[in-house]
Amino acid sequence: MTTDAAAAPDWEKRFRAPRVSLPDWAEDAPDRSLFVSNATGTYELYAWDRASGRQRQVTDRPNGTTDGVLTPDGEAVWWFSDTDGDEFGVWMRQPFGGGEDEPAAPGLAPSYPAGLAIGRDGSAVIGRSTDEDGTTVHLVRAPGAEPVEIYRHRESAGVGDLSHDGSLIALEHTEHGDAMHSALRVVRPDGSTVAELDDTEGGTKELGLSVLGFAPVAGDTRLLVGHQRRGRWEPMIWDPVAGTETPLPIDLPGDVGAEWYPDGSALLVEHEFEARSELWRYEPGADAPVRVETPAGTVSGATARPDGTVEYLWSSAAQPPVVRSTSGAVVLDPPGAKAPPSVAVEDAWVEGPGGRIHALVQKPATGEGPFPTVFEIHGGPTWHDSDAFASGPAAWVDHGFAVVRVNYRGSTGYGRAWTDALKHRVGLIELEDIAAVREWSVKSGLADPDRLVLAGGSWGGYLTLLGLGTQPDSWALGLAAVPVADYVTAYHDEMEALKAMDRTLLGGTPEEVPERFEASSPLTYVDAVRAPVYISAGVNDPRCPIRQVENYVDRLAARGAVHEVYRYDAGHGSLVVEERIKQVRLELEFALKHLGGGAVQGA
Repeated sequence: MTTDAAAAPDWEKRFRAPRVSLPDWAEDAPDRSLFVSNATGTYELYAWDRASGRQRQVTDRPNGTTDGVLTPDGEAVWWFSDTDGDEFGVWMRQPFGGGEDEPAAPGLAPSYPAGLAIGRDGSAVIGRSTDEDGTTVHLVRAPGAEPVEIYRHRESAGVGDLSHDGSLIALEHTEHGDAMHSALRVVRPDGSTVAELDDTEGGTKELGLSVLGFAPVAGDTRLLVGHQRRGRWEPMIWDPVAGTETPLPIDLPGDVGAEWYPDGSALLVEHEFEARSELWRYEPGADAPVRVETPAGTVSGATARPDGTVEYLWSSAAQPPVVRSTSGAVVLDPPGAKAPPSVAVEDAWVEGPGGRIHALVQKPATGEGPFPTVFEIHGGPTWHDSDAFASGPAAWVDHGFAVVRVNYRGSTGYGRAWTDALKHRVGLIELEDIAAVREWSVKSGLADPDRLVLAGGSWGGYLTLLGLGTQPDSWALGLAAVPVADYVTAYHDEMEALKAMDRTLLGGTPEEVPERFEASSPLTYVDAVRAPVYISAGVNDPRCPIRQVENYVDRLAARGAVHEVYRYDAGHGSLVVEERIKQVRLELEFALKHLGGGAVQGA
């Protein structure tokens, strides 16, 4: 193992290079910001006083911390405290300038988080999810005050936003039973309903809504919401008090999101299309938005500042992330060695059983194909791979592998019908698309058919195990991180919000539709697996719990199948840099041992 950081191979340097998230800032104290960084080797929260330039670490926990928010006055940081990555815990409160942590809502027992909104008067609206209660929402009128429950339902829901004056609370809910498509409800602080917006028609119509934020102006009751009425995500303005809906003439392909400029005069529009993203400015009443210039690649987050400039986190597959401003400046440049670049991504469009499939391809800079090829499958499933910097795929490219990432049916960014196509044949539909891209990769000369690796984490890990069992002749090796391996056991052990999603995807519980759970479970096909399998799993994972992974591993072991298992003390992935490097190194070693190709660089 490499110990000299300067002599470490590039693939390790990419993980160790200091990174920062897009800084969030306090609405009424914009010089006070909060961001996440791995500067200490673990991802933690940092407070940044822009006026003085002072930065300080807010949290310091063995397994890291990434969930935090500033109060509007910038006087305090709220951060979520769980246990070793299990996502079950309470909100803590710490003064912005430093000091002791204290429970932010001491009357609330630990739970999974379901949204948070903090008011200018010191109040807070806190969403909670537990297996026993489903979703509850509580109002805390002042720090330390007794929480008052204002919402409760068995189905998943969450806090969307709180209006500028604290008089309106926007909730997203799935009371109709479709966890993929939320409806909206705006309530008063006493829990009484002001207005409803529901595009599901009681669950008979599959259109979703999302809260994008109340107008940041006193007395303004307009709420920016996302909708799917034209087959994709796009914003509109809903005034729940006046009862008006205002469509916006933002006719861009792909999915469109937005947030308010700080004075409420315009919207900052984020547009995602075919694995790239861009920014626009739209002023309500105008005929069309105006482009905000950003480089080609992916904008992972953006915010408009009070002076009208826009700050955004940008990267591409070749270039590491940086926080930039439309003023031309680099906003936040962490000290230390920079991440080495990687190779650019190429687009591939492949005809599949459900329509054209978009895949992203990276190839080694030297050598000619066919290459040993890793199909790195994204999680979610409602997510998508993009032209963004990723240290994992770059490590495979450094070791002579091509990397193919498939935005299968279920992925976002290609319209509602593409995202919603998964229902009832869960996993099998995605694998049809992956199979089509696999066939293209071999016929095109890119991939060596005898050295094809199916890999992924979370939902990608699930698809890996399912693919190894249902397509045993297609893959030479499988690498599954934090996977669903036994769907029935996973359902019974996972957090309540994911149970609701599984009921939506499969049309019921394992007892109601056992045949669908059986057809979609990797455990059903485990005896057909012939390729060597590597599995890594967090022992505290609430999303893909460890018991169901052990059930699958026991079946592999019972018949002497070639496999290795790595268990680590964290949840659904690790926020510790050296742990992440260790996991990638173990995957590389496993692949090179079984496929050939030499040793892991720096090992």
